[in-house]
Amino acid sequence: MPEDLSLAALGLDVVPALRPLAYPGCPAPWPALLTGDELLPLGVRALPLGRWSVAGRALDDVLGERGQAPVGRRHPVIAVGSNASPAQVAYKLLRRGISAAVPMVPVTVRGIAVGCSAHIARAGYVAAAPYRADPAAETSLVVSWLDEEQFRAVDETEFPNYRRALITGDDSGLVLPSGEKLDGAYLYVSSFGILTEPGAGTPRPGGGPQATLLASLLKASPRLRDLLGPDPASWVRRAAADPAVRESGARVFGEESWVLRQPGFLPYAGGAAGL
Repeated sequence: MPEDLSLAALGLDVVPALRPLAYPGCPAPWPALLTGDELLPLGVRALPLGRWSVAGRALDDVLGERGQAPVGRRHPVIAVGSNASPAQVAYKLLRRGISAAVPMVPVTVRGIAVGCSAHIARAGYVAAAPYRADPAAETSLVVSWLDEEQFRAVDETEFPNYRRALITGDDSGLVLPSGEKLDGAYLYVSSFGILTEPGAGTPRPGGGPQATLLASLLKASPRLRDLLGPDPASWVRRAAADPAVRESGARVFGEESWVLRQPGFLPYAGGAAGL
C-alpha cells in the first residue's frame, strides 16, 4: 500500500461531473474509508464492518473521533456509476458543506448488471443504470455507507432522473469480504429505462469508457449526429450547455426504439438507516 493515500497520489482524483468524458471515474479499488481527499485502507476482519480496522483502530472509533455517525447508523448504497468513484462522492458532499467521511467497500452483487440510463445527465454524459440480469450473474459493485445528511445530499443529486430501490440480501447476495451478509442495500434505478443495443433489444452494457459509448451512439443515429455530433467532445459540450438538447437527445433514444423499461426493482417505501 502506498504511503501517500491522497486521491491525487492514488490516481483517483478525477471528478466525472467536471470531466464528463472521464465518466464513470475510478471506483474505490479496495475496502476503504474516504475522508474527502484521502482513501484510507480498511483492514477486513471477520467482524461487523464497524469493527474493521483503520490504521489499527476500529472504523467506528475513527468515525466517532471525527464526529461522524458509526456504521450502524448509516445507509448502505450500491453504486453502479460514478457514485463508486471516491472523487465524485467527495465532490458531491464537500460542495454542499457536508462531511465526506464515507466507508466504501467493493462487494459482489448477484443478479444485477450495469447498463446505460436512457437519458443524458446534466454534465453531458450518458450515465450508468442497473438492470435485472441472470440471477446467477455476479457483478462487483461498490457499496458506500452514508449517514443521514450524506444520504439526503446524494438523493438530491439523483432525483428525478433516478428513483431509489431497495435490494434484499436474499435476492442479491450482498456478502462483504469479511463474510458478513447485508440484509439489504439501496440502489438508484433509472426513471427513463435503459438503453438497448440497436436492432437487438438487449441491454447495452454500461460502465465502460464514455467516449466509446457516445461514439457508438453517434454512429448509430444520424439524428443524434445532427443534434450532438460530430464526436463525443461535441456531445458533452452541447449537452451540458442546454437542457433542451439533453431532453431532445433522450427523445431520440425512444424514437430510435432503444429504450427498455426494466421491471423488477421495488421502489423504496420507507425504513430505517443501518440496513
